[in-house]
Amino acid sequence: MMNRFLDRVPFLSRKRGRPTVAVLRLSGPIGMPLAIGRSLSLASLAGPIEQAFGIKSVKAVALLINSPGGSAVQSTLIHDRIRALAGEKSVPVFAFTEDVAASGGYMLALAGDEIYADASSIVGSIGVIAAGFGFSELLDKLGIERRIHTAGKSKAMLDAFRPEDPEDVKRLKALQNEIHVTFIDLVKRRRGDLLKGSDDNLFTGEFWTGTTAQKLGLIDGIGDVRTVMRARYGEKVKLKLIGGPSPWWRRRAFMREGTAGFHGVTGSFWADDLINAVEQRSLWARFGL
Repeated sequence: MMNRFLDRVPFLSRKRGRPTVAVLRLSGPIGMPLAIGRSLSLASLAGPIEQAFGIKSVKAVALLINSPGGSAVQSTLIHDRIRALAGEKSVPVFAFTEDVAASGGYMLALAGDEIYADASSIVGSIGVIAAGFGFSELLDKLGIERRIHTAGKSKAMLDAFRPEDPEDVKRLKALQNEIHVTFIDLVKRRRGDLLKGSDDNLFTGEFWTGTTAQKLGLIDGIGDVRTVMRARYGEKVKLKLIGGPSPWWRRRAFMREGTAGFHGVTGSFWADDLINAVEQRSLWARFGL
């Protein structure tokens, strides 16, 4: 009886008949929980992902991706959760790259059944990187002695305050190669015969514009979420944004609470904030952003 009444009301009838696409924004570095700004992790995204796939009669889920990468583990966890729910709910997933989908950001894009980007988007960087600083000579100049004691000969591997050990670098490279192989396998599994180019071209860590990425088969086309979803589901398609960043005051309150037990003073909190801000800035800067 209620459905018949709603169908007689023109506005409500039209609204009920509109196809819905859930839009999930994945913006920021991946797996940097103390960084200034928004960071992506499965813990922060599990709820919104469930919500997106839980919308009644949802036609598709659209991912808006703007990420320079970060944690390989968190990238994989987020990707796998999206794919698991897509399979369980039989809902197609479309990924849309904004400024950049690089490294772990491109891994997130691989969760899409189809991937789109702007012609000038930065796409790719299928590789693994570890970066840091060495302060051993600075300590010598300042007359500071580094004291470190371990149980386990490799426990202090790559310590920033000691001279770099070639054996430590060798171990690190071995770990990176394992992660790189896993990344490459995922790209090949998700893109398959669409890939155009040799492994020596695609998997060196190089990145490209959206136009070139399409030629290489890393994406399916050039387009934005509104245009592509209208072409796929009609002019009346409803794009429903899921979640969004928390207010700045809530993020800062959470971060203070999370660090208070370890530091006890706000000075340490702001020091962590500053260091993580530099790390986050350097991730974006690699792609000219």
